[in-house]
Amino acid sequence: MNLQFRTLEDLKDIIKEYEGMLMRPTMHLSHPTLYRRRDVAGHEKVIKGVRIKDWFLSEDEKWVMPHDQMGLSFSSTFSNLRNVYKLKGRHNPGKRIHIFWVLEAADLPVGLKFVADSSKKGHYFLTVTEQMLLSQLVARLKIVAHKMSVIRDAGKTL
Repeated sequence: MNLQFRTLEDLKDIIKEYEGMLMRPTMHLSHPTLYRRRDVAGHEKVIKGVRIKDWFLSEDEKWVMPHDQMGLSFSSTFSNLRNVYKLKGRHNPGKRIHIFWVLEAADLPVGLKFVADSSKKGHYFLTVTEQMLLSQLVARLKIVAHKMSVIRDAGKTL
C-alpha cells in the first residue's frame, strides 16, 4: 500500500481506520531502514547500512541476535514523532526530513517483529526474533522499506 498525504492532519483522519501506525523520520536522500555514513555521528559504526548500536550483535559482528529492546526505532505517537523530528532537525539544520510509516500489523519478513519500548511511551523497536546473519537483516530491512509509505518534507506539516 503506497498512499501519499499532503499533511499530517490528512494522515490523522485516515489513522482512525488503522491502528498501530509506526513512523520514522528520515533525512532527505537517506534510506528509511538503513544508514549511510553521513546519517550517523562520526563515532558511530555502520556495517552494510546497519547502525551497530541499534542491534544486539555477536562479538564478530556477523550475526544479529534476538533482543526485544534493541532494533530500529519507530514512533507510535505523534508526540514521540515530533520530539524525534525536532532532534533530527537540530542536528541537521535546513535539511528536509521525510516521515516514512508502516502499519504495525504489516506483513513483516520472517524473523522481524515490532516491540514496544519498555522504557519510553510512544517508541517501538523493529527487532529480530531469531538469530540471523547481518546480511539477512539488511535484506529484510530493504523489504520493510519497500512496504513503507512516505510523507515528503514533513516539516511543512508538523
